[in-house]
Amino acid sequence: MTQNYSCRLGEIDLIMRDQEELVFIEVRSRVSAQFGGGIASVTYAKKQKILKTATYYLLKHKKYDQFALRFDVVSIDGTSATINWIKDAFGADY
Repeated sequence: MTQNYSCRLGEIDLIMRDQEELVFIEVRSRVSAQFGGGIASVTYAKKQKILKTATYYLLKHKKYDQFALRFDVVSIDGTSATINWIKDAFGADY
């Protein structure tokens, strides 16, 4: 649906629809998993920023008011670009 959505509160890499769920996706790429890879790089502060940006998106796009929300993280790790998609990586109550 949307790529690189940004507003004054932050940025969300991808916003997609999965049936009746609205999915906000953070994409992270790391060459090395030495410090936990892409997944570990999504900090508490980053999650809070994503949640605030998603809330703003919903205020501007009322047609999605009744949709369930999901927050995923896609991690692309290593030189072989291993893709790991974590569905429901964190919740709206995080």
